[in-house]
Amino acid sequence: MADRPQPHQVQVHPQHRYDAGIKTLLPQKGPSTSQILAVIALLPLAGFLLLVAGLTFAGSALGLAVITPLFVIFSPVLVPAAIAIALAVVSFVTSGAFGVMGVSSLSFAVNSLREAAAPLPGYLQSAMDKVGKKTKDLGQGIQMQAHEGGPIRILGY
Repeated sequence: MADRPQPHQVQVHPQHRYDAGIKTLLPQKGPSTSQILAVIALLPLAGFLLLVAGLTFAGSALGLAVITPLFVIFSPVLVPAAIAIALAVVSFVTSGAFGVMGVSSLSFAVNSLREAAAPLPGYLQSAMDKVGKKTKDLGQGIQMQAHEGGPIRILGY
């Protein structure tokens, strides 16, 4: 028992509970003008696509209800029945596609509002600061070399 090595370090990872709830969906400050314009532009589009999806679904169901007795009467004729079934399937798939497009455009609008309200992460902000400083230093170096009248060398080349 004494031969077993003892651990050198004990790592403790803090446990964070998720308490944000609905607060993460809503920005702390009001939405910007571009966010309001995006919602105004996307909301009617999503509503229209959902309306078209509903109308397509209703038309598909009505067409299937009308064609079903014809299937019974003309059951020996397989080619027209296959064409009618194919049209019914295509109409149901089209209805679903319009519905998915409407819901996905609403989801896109909500996600873009959520991302626009979030601040930049610390590592991204520091990277932007470093790039800005390097750009400023490089511009000053080029100006100094241009005033001296010599050839302009960038980054020591």
